[in-house]
Amino acid sequence: MKKFAALIALALPLYVAPVHASPELATKSKCMSCHQVETKVLGPSFKDIAAKYKADKTAEAMLANGIVKGVKGKWGKIPMPPQKIAPADAAALAKWIVTL
Repeated sequence: MKKFAALIALALPLYVAPVHASPELATKSKCMSCHQVETKVLGPSFKDIAAKYKADKTAEAMLANGIVKGVKGKWGKIPMPPQKIAPADAAALAKWIVTL
């Protein structure tokens, strides 16, 4: 029983640890296929997104929602389709983007 409790204690941080966004999470989530940190590719650079929404206090929530549901018309004619990503990962990515 003690071994079982120890295994649970070791595994628990894997399930409750907060998601931290980074270029690695953006790459894993396939964001880097259309975006880069400093340069425009198919979509705007992450730094351009951060600059556009710098003064917007709702930017994180709006960006996370846009990642999950898609965005149309904010950055030109090419829409960003909804992404297959966990809402927690989308929120972490949005938080990371606004810090750039």
